[in-house]
Amino acid sequence: MAVTDPIADYLTRIRNASNAKKIRVDIPSSKMKVSLSDILKKYNFIEDYAVIEDDKQNIIRVVLKYRGGVAALSGLKRISKPGLRIYTGSEEIPRVLSGLGIAVISTSKGLLSDKEARSLSIGGEVVCHIW
Repeated sequence: MAVTDPIADYLTRIRNASNAKKIRVDIPSSKMKVSLSDILKKYNFIEDYAVIEDDKQNIIRVVLKYRGGVAALSGLKRISKPGLRIYTGSEEIPRVLSGLGIAVISTSKGLLSDKEARSLSIGGEVVCHIW
């Protein structure tokens, strides 16, 4: 079955697995999903991830992180959708929960967190908010 918004599907699979207290979740792979997983790992929202090679399509195996039985990842929200793209300049990059969360920005340098995009003075498409 074709998915019209693969990034929203990625975020939903992680959110559902986290709410169900699963240890890991398998997601169909793409370059953008691997970059998003790298950002999640860098900011300690997930334990680890691995790309598993397959004949048909590669799979990303995301290992979720829990602290005392509570998920490290408490919220994910897709901002820019296929029907309504949301762009921001380097001066208007949003802060998520006053800096406790991160906004993922798709820039000409690839996917960056809001902090990295601000330091490089680069704007772009606001992909999602993570807290």
